[in-house]
Amino acid sequence: MFKFTKTPILAIAICALSAGVALADIGQIKTLKGDVRISRGGADLVAKAGDALEQFDTLSTGPNGSVGMTFIDGARFSAGPNSVIELSRFKFNPTTHDGEFQTRVKRGTLAVISGQIAKRSPTAMTVRTPASILGVRGTRFLVKVGEGN
Repeated sequence: MFKFTKTPILAIAICALSAGVALADIGQIKTLKGDVRISRGGADLVAKAGDALEQFDTLSTGPNGSVGMTFIDGARFSAGPNSVIELSRFKFNPTTHDGEFQTRVKRGTLAVISGQIAKRSPTAMTVRTPASILGVRGTRFLVKVGEGN
């Protein structure tokens, strides 16, 4: 006969919450130079290599800044100086590789090497700019948005 107490239930709840937090991470900052910031939930954070990225984060680079990021589907992004990149939507199933990845380039440059999401479904990854929506059909591309847009 099993005897349940509050302790195992609490341990299960803590493990479930920890797993939920880990699933919120969609990627990581691998490299950076100069001024790089993450806007998250109304907070403006100074970024550093190794920082986790979450859906809805906005990354901003200063005039001397650049940042390299990797995502859990294997996609890689590099943003140059004076860039503002919003990670608008990210869903990924690591078993089936199904997902959706939407990014918005508000200003600056973004170089992309697509990951499993775009390889699995060519319509699942998009990059928006103030003037266009790009569907990712290839594996590598560069987006540049000028100051006037």
